[in-house]
Amino acid sequence: MPDPTYLFLCILYSSIGYGFYRYGKRQQRLIALVCGIALMLIPYFIATVFQLILVGVVLIALPFLIRS
Repeated sequence: MPDPTYLFLCILYSSIGYGFYRYGKRQQRLIALVCGIALMLIPYFIATVFQLILVGVVLIALPFLIRS
């Protein structure tokens, strides 16, 4: 059975990613769009909680740090 923390983070990051995707598409902001897609897809490629947290935090912060 998967770790409940991992499952919660998958749902959380996918939800945030969907919001970034919608925002990036409507406002035509490429960095938000790409980060949103990446946030929705990272749970398929990352297996540990620590790596998921690390990559997720970076992808969430990236649109705020890079204004396009």
